[in-house]
Amino acid sequence: MNCENTEKTCHTADQRRPDSAINISGVFPHLAVKAEHLPARTETGIGALMPWANRLWFVTYVAHKSRSGAGTGLFYVDDNLNLVKHPQSVVGTYANRMIHAPSHQLIIGPHIIDIEGNVRTFTDLVDIRITATAKHLFDPDNKVYMLGMEGELFEADVNTLETKQIADLTKELQMVQRGDVYYAQPHFKAAFTGQGRLIVGNNTYDDEDHTGLINRGRLAEWDGDRWEIIDTAQYNEVMGRTSIGKAIFATGQDRASAILQVRINERWEKYRLPKATHTQDHTVTTEWPRIREVESERWLMDVCGMFYELPAMQYAGKVWGVRPISTHLRIIPDYCSWNGMLVMAGDQTTPIRDHNAFVGQPQANLWFGKTDDLWQWGKPKGWGGPWYRSTVKAGVASDPFLMTGFEHKCVHFSHNAAKPVGFTMQVDFCGDGDWQTYKELSVPSSGYLSYVFETGFSALWVRFIPDQDCEASVQLAYT
Repeated sequence: MNCENTEKTCHTADQRRPDSAINISGVFPHLAVKAEHLPARTETGIGALMPWANRLWFVTYVAHKSRSGAGTGLFYVDDNLNLVKHPQSVVGTYANRMIHAPSHQLIIGPHIIDIEGNVRTFTDLVDIRITATAKHLFDPDNKVYMLGMEGELFEADVNTLETKQIADLTKELQMVQRGDVYYAQPHFKAAFTGQGRLIVGNNTYDDEDHTGLINRGRLAEWDGDRWEIIDTAQYNEVMGRTSIGKAIFATGQDRASAILQVRINERWEKYRLPKATHTQDHTVTTEWPRIREVESERWLMDVCGMFYELPAMQYAGKVWGVRPISTHLRIIPDYCSWNGMLVMAGDQTTPIRDHNAFVGQPQANLWFGKTDDLWQWGKPKGWGGPWYRSTVKAGVASDPFLMTGFEHKCVHFSHNAAKPVGFTMQVDFCGDGDWQTYKELSVPSSGYLSYVFETGFSALWVRFIPDQDCEASVQLAYT
């Protein structure tokens, strides 16, 4: 810990930095952003970070569509660690950021910022809970897509700042279920344009989703004419790039495990990852797991409380090299590299109209460190599997489940069949889809069996094949 004391602090309405900044394990207290207590105590998460115009810019998010949260908005940090609230700042719920390369402008929240740091605002979008910005399919030089949390999809002109709503995704993606009796609460989190598609993710998930009563999460894509639903699980992030590798990654989760979907060679392939925590399962507790490039051409992926290395490139149409780094309990809405440091946004305390009577003033701060610091956060461990009381078919393999990077491993089997069920365990130790049989196990009728892998055994992926139809659970525990 590095902790310096200071006796003199400068503080104005727009700028704040002590003469000698206090650094406590990568946190500078003077950089905290706080919301006022009235008219209602809300949320002050830092939704998006972006280095731009010689500064580190960020926007905050309050809870719901509300004017509560005075004191929050658009900020930047300069090279001297001065915190400045921009005079064009507005209060809202924002977590979007994207560089619009043709016009050399940063879009963050409802703001658009040129390379000199001049700020303009899409005034028509101030009251939209903007969660993602993506390239336009047909006019990428002049327009972008802006996605609202409630499923509002806009196109916005980066020159004139004119906006037009072009879709209500709650209708396009059939989010009214069981007739009109139950309307799914939308919670759209991510959007990305690539491979001729606009891809979006919605992370709606609660007890009714968990028990299988209804499926309200969405991963969907649009070619400019027709929407296609790819999956109905909870999805929090969609990200890709256009060089080195052309895959598009989408991360989410269901009750069985974390999910990594990969779009490559014009099709989606599903992989599964362990969860490091259940504290981020619900719709509103996943704020916002990201995939970001943190070193040159090196990606970091945050999923269900675990950080992973994620290679941007793919070979032979397969994904390999996914490696767990550490576990954590932080809410990390965004992270980036700035001035040689890894910077993480936070959402440290959330009263939200005093639903939590033991939290006071809403506040959030940044964390500054190095990428390599993450290996000290907590040894990789977690649980999950391809099936959780799932209907399985004889001879049909499960999704691949990540196996590498964990010290101790065991797997639990159960099923509801009236006779024993055989499960074949196969491993892909090269990562190229060359599956090899590792073990064949028989689970007693309507029974349970566990298997402990020998110490040191590992492969990139493992999958399971039942020898008859049944309802089965296969869950792995990594410690």
